[in-house]
Amino acid sequence: MEKVLVTGGSGFIALHCIDQLLEKGFMVRTTIRSESRKDEIIKAMDKYPNLDQNLDFHICDLLEDEGWDAAVDGCDYVLHVASPFILEVPSDEDVLIRPAVDGTLRVLNACSKVDVKKVVLTSSVAAVAYGHDSEKTFDESDWSNTGENSGITPYAKSKTLAERVAWEFADTNSIDLVVINPGGVLGPTLTGRVQGESLTFISDIINGKYPLVPDISVLLIDVRDVAKLHVAAITAEGAVGKRFIAASDEPLHFKEVTGILKDAGYKKASTRQAPKFLLKLMSLFDDQVKGLLPMVGERQTVANKETYEILQWEPTPIEQSLIETAESIA
Repeated sequence: MEKVLVTGGSGFIALHCIDQLLEKGFMVRTTIRSESRKDEIIKAMDKYPNLDQNLDFHICDLLEDEGWDAAVDGCDYVLHVASPFILEVPSDEDVLIRPAVDGTLRVLNACSKVDVKKVVLTSSVAAVAYGHDSEKTFDESDWSNTGENSGITPYAKSKTLAERVAWEFADTNSIDLVVINPGGVLGPTLTGRVQGESLTFISDIINGKYPLVPDISVLLIDVRDVAKLHVAAITAEGAVGKRFIAASDEPLHFKEVTGILKDAGYKKASTRQAPKFLLKLMSLFDDQVKGLLPMVGERQTVANKETYEILQWEPTPIEQSLIETAESIA
């Protein structure tokens, strides 16, 4: 039975990857930063028999060397999912960049020492389509602009830099690498708690925290689809050396997002649009709003033909995903 390492096992995407790997009969090892997250993962996977034989844990930190060689040893495949994600703009961008870049290099370095068949890296659309002035349809050949005057957020910069160093390291060390670039990730939580920025944002919407919504359009995908694409990339022919954009063909405006939720019975969801001057004013006091400002008024589209064809993607309808997200956290 083949074994797969999933980094950052308590994360939103990683938990769904673990779930689908176990369902398909893989043995799974996952990294966590502390023992305190172990019980939550076990509880989320308690539907699987012989879990103690098919799921094991290693304590590792993206900012520390210790433990990564042992975590990778004995694994046939590695899904490197762990990376920090926050909407707000931190006072020091290295809070996001160091774990993303250094953590990716630590994982790949450990992989280069043993016979790992393939590494699948979770990147983001934020590494493809951000920091550009002109609107266009972005594809896997595009990279976000990390230049000083690009206006790119620290999160998008961290994902771009981490993915670039991953390709460089894989090329130099002959590692078979596949990259998945998801858009905004929605879908039900497996833990019963609100996980990550995306679910926090949906939770805030349905609880009426935002009386106005920003003029922002977002590329979205269901978390179950993201996990399926990671698992498919393990064995798919023709996947090695490719980036796969994993997001809806067309972006959804926040008014459409809140409208779907409102129609589903979440009456506190507002469909009133906030003027940009108000968002600029709010950004002086709210780091989360400041992180959204570069996206105001932009509408990005993506070409994801190879995701459909090579990874056999059949997208979950975004309306279904939004409603099931709300139901799982309400």
